[in-house]
Amino acid sequence: MPDSGHPAYVSIEYAAQHLDLSKLTIRRMIADGSLQAFRVGKTRSIRVRGADLEALLTPIPAAAS
Repeated sequence: MPDSGHPAYVSIEYAAQHLDLSKLTIRRMIADGSLQAFRVGKTRSIRVRGADLEALLTPIPAAAS
């Protein structure tokens, strides 16, 4: 996996900061299935893949001049 500049698995808070979204938006994306999340052991900690965050981003095509 290419190095994207952040850890392989990140917290919801990190994901929200990285994408400039609220933590609630990240939780909604997890709930609707647009972002896969993982629980750490039997704890309440939730992590998402850093690569999945990058996959959410889509480039905006430049306007033809």
